[in-house]
Amino acid sequence: MVMGPGIRASDEDRERVVATLRREVGTGRLTLDEFSQRAEDAYRARTVGELEALTLDLPAVPHVAAPSPLPSPLMIAVVLAVVLIMGALILSGFMSAPYMGHMMGSMGH
Repeated sequence: MVMGPGIRASDEDRERVVATLRREVGTGRLTLDEFSQRAEDAYRARTVGELEALTLDLPAVPHVAAPSPLPSPLMIAVVLAVVLIMGALILSGFMSAPYMGHMMGSMGH
């Protein structure tokens, strides 16, 4: 969603700008005094445009997609258990190839 400069800023917008300013102190682009002044201005900002003005002279932050969530330990355990049980049944001869073919064919009915 693209927001115009006159749109009211949210607390999240302000925090995002302060986080950017904090990161730029770490890179050496801003001094602590500059950070303090800009952070104060960010918390007082009423519009998105006021916030944008505080970072115009800083490099844009590339958008990084959030990593996909990892499967839960329970899901991993269930999948592993199913694989192990199926493997044991096949190895024991309980589930022979003809039996599996019959089972797979009857699943659609």
